[in-house]
Amino acid sequence: MNKSRIKLLDVVALIVDLPEYNLWRGQVGTVVELLAGGAVFEVEFSDACGGLRLRHGRTYESIGLRPEQIMVLHFEPASPDSIPEMVTA
Repeated sequence: MNKSRIKLLDVVALIVDLPEYNLWRGQVGTVVELLAGGAVFEVEFSDACGGLRLRHGRTYESIGLRPEQIMVLHFEPASPDSIPEMVTA
């Protein structure tokens, strides 16, 4: 994954399990800080808090992650000019 594509406030999903933090592949978080010149991203994981979506719940984990541990989630159709990127874990 190209680290320059990940930006502050991007919604991301884990693509690896991190049992030491009780975080599992597929869990969704928000990039809240760019660290080490953009080589690492502080990602905040929050609960749903009464059914409301991201950023309205309680933070249950905040951790620095490398770009190969996360993928950006997109909520709009991809541009016809974009080239799909293969990500392997």
